[in-house]
Amino acid sequence: MIPISLRMKFDNSVMLMAYLKGGSTLYRSFLLIVGLLLIPINGLASSEEDIVEQRMSYYTQFEEELIPWHFLAAIDQYERNLQTVRKDIPKREGFLAIQFSDEYWSGALNPEKNDTIPETICYFDGMGMDGNGDGIASRQDDTDVIVSMAHYLSKFGTTDEDFKLALWEYYGSEEAVNQIFAIANLYQHFKTTLLDAHTFPIPTRYDYSYKGTWGASRGWGGRRIHEGTDIFAGYGTPVVSTSYGVVEVKGWNQFGGWRIGIRDNHNSYHYYAHLGSYHKDITVGDIVEPGTVLGYVGSSGYGKEGTSGKFPPHLHYGIYKFNGRSQWAFDPYPSLLQWERQAKKAT
Repeated sequence: MIPISLRMKFDNSVMLMAYLKGGSTLYRSFLLIVGLLLIPINGLASSEEDIVEQRMSYYTQFEEELIPWHFLAAIDQYERNLQTVRKDIPKREGFLAIQFSDEYWSGALNPEKNDTIPETICYFDGMGMDGNGDGIASRQDDTDVIVSMAHYLSKFGTTDEDFKLALWEYYGSEEAVNQIFAIANLYQHFKTTLLDAHTFPIPTRYDYSYKGTWGASRGWGGRRIHEGTDIFAGYGTPVVSTSYGVVEVKGWNQFGGWRIGIRDNHNSYHYYAHLGSYHKDITVGDIVEPGTVLGYVGSSGYGKEGTSGKFPPHLHYGIYKFNGRSQWAFDPYPSLLQWERQAKKAT
């Protein structure tokens, strides 16, 4: 029997490592039984903080042996984001949102699409595993789900590039890979998944004005509608990030002029346009938080690089949601009203 380090608490990482490294049947059974008794039971959480803590307990249990916690957390959050906006994807019950297709869980050639028998799932090269030792590999069990995903990721390695490859093989979408990787970077940087705070994009101590302009017609560059909210302010007024996120785009756009695009942890892309200049320290790949200065109000855009002054100075702010298939804009005005109230209350 290959020994496993003693710990103050048994968890599922110990159980899985016991299977990976070998050991007597009696010893492995003991680990499984103890681990099963310590698994969080779905539905026990009574508050958002409790739910977050329970989720974190699932993510972190494999960190030392298999995969960094923020990789698992990012996949789980991405799946949760999809279930929020996609009617064709049912919301998964439980602490976790990760869902497996029949093909992935049971195996592509498995005649039993809802197979729960670990041995036959393994035979047909499925991903489903029995994580809690009850003899069943169930997609409805959080422990089975997180063990299965951790095991899948571990086959590729633990580096960032390994993670990207695993995501590509699983989702087959560059957009999904980039979104999940952005979420993982945020979780790793801030060491938490509690990144839901927002603020108004113009510090409320400055003079500004805005109203709902979603859907208004625009003529420059062809007939189109206005996909955002214009916030009018003086030249040089600071523009700050409304959310936690990763700077994905920075540079010239013929419509938006000097603009910045930021990807957050909710599959949303925040678009800040018509800037006069950027903050000197902001570069692509930077991680920002609510209130980080991105640049300054201007009137750039509607032409070749450097064009400015075709309209009064203002910030164009837009939000685009990625639903796993496409990215679409939605009206940010209601959110801006809420964030403005919160920002004023905090000052």
